[in-house]
Amino acid sequence: MPPSDTNTPFAALPDPPYYAVIFTAQRTSGDNGYAAMAAKMSEMAQAHPGCIGMETTRDETGFGITVSYWKTEADILDWKADAKHLIAQQMGKSAWYNHYILRISKVERQYDGPEGR
Repeated sequence: MPPSDTNTPFAALPDPPYYAVIFTAQRTSGDNGYAAMAAKMSEMAQAHPGCIGMETTRDETGFGITVSYWKTEADILDWKADAKHLIAQQMGKSAWYNHYILRISKVERQYDGPEGR
């Protein structure tokens, strides 16, 4: 598990198994309301039942990766169907992303380091 420091970018996660939703995207230029919506979606997702953590990064070209972690596949589907999240998804398709890929995987084991487990 990552350090317990609350300023770390690593999500403090339970022992597996759990699910990871990996959202990789290339942003369009300009903000067009993106930053405010992204902050709101992050806050809402992390408060949503079943969400156990999130990690995100974006570079200067607008390429970003966000990984959200969930207890169950049903929790992921419930979040996907959230009305406000549906609006954000539509805005992403029409205004905020040149391209994105969403992957869902089951985490069976994890290691951390540099000392490892």
